[in-house]
Amino acid sequence: MNGFLNILKPPGITSAAVVARVRRLTGEKRVGHAGTLDPEAAGVLPIMIGKAARLFDFLVDKEKEYVAEAAFGVSTDTQDATGHVTSRGDHYPAYDDVVLMLKRLEGDIVQRPGMFSAIKKDGKPMYELARKGETAEVPERIVHVESIVPRGEMPDHGVLMTVRCGRGTYIRSICDDLGRLCGCPAHMRFLLRTVSGAFTIDTAMTLEEAEALQKRGELAARLLPPDMPLGHMAKAVYTENARRLIAAGAKLPLTAEQAETLPDGMNTRVYLNGEFWGIAVRDGGHLVWRAQIAPEET
Repeated sequence: MNGFLNILKPPGITSAAVVARVRRLTGEKRVGHAGTLDPEAAGVLPIMIGKAARLFDFLVDKEKEYVAEAAFGVSTDTQDATGHVTSRGDHYPAYDDVVLMLKRLEGDIVQRPGMFSAIKKDGKPMYELARKGETAEVPERIVHVESIVPRGEMPDHGVLMTVRCGRGTYIRSICDDLGRLCGCPAHMRFLLRTVSGAFTIDTAMTLEEAEALQKRGELAARLLPPDMPLGHMAKAVYTENARRLIAAGAKLPLTAEQAETLPDGMNTRVYLNGEFWGIAVRDGGHLVWRAQIAPEET
């Protein structure tokens, strides 16, 4: 089995636990996920299976979209509803004021995520230190927030919003920062990821659906092909004459057209007679392999 599953992760389990269930389900050792989701968050979690795991470094996961709820009145040490309360306040902002403050969190912004984050210090995730009761200064980072669209008020002083952002953005920190800007402590009460690169929630399946498909022997047919999330890349097509070079993983000479259109250093999808064989990069007059995904029958 080689390809991707677009899994709709439920709240209450880790991304690693989803990988473990898919590994048991498929019997495939090479299984991984692209883009961690917090345990209490739900939504799109791309799962790489088999040879598709070699493509992790080439996936475009810069574009992500979330539906989130910020709840005013309490801030926590995890910046979400699972943490311990660190401050309280009852100066609840008016909805129009929240809308104005959300604009200040768009664009390139500086974030300092909390201790309960996957950011590493000395090779260890910060959340591991936090669980041991240790403290350390979390470094600031610049992240890009494309847009934050307010969706209305929710019960118990909540505000629903849709956030489009780049990788590495912590929605929990956006909610915490929103509370600071509005003068009332806030935390993230709800999070649903609806887009992760080429993967969207409308095509995601639950783990239960995946298990049912596997029992019927239909899961392999539902795998998304390895090149599905690579449409942003340039494409080089070769004919049967190049089969021996491609199968051997040798350098591939550029055609005249490729030489005109592919700059040095550009990652390129390589196809042989319409079949995807992997990713190569231009180096002078040749394409040099970076990740080879030979079709199964070869």
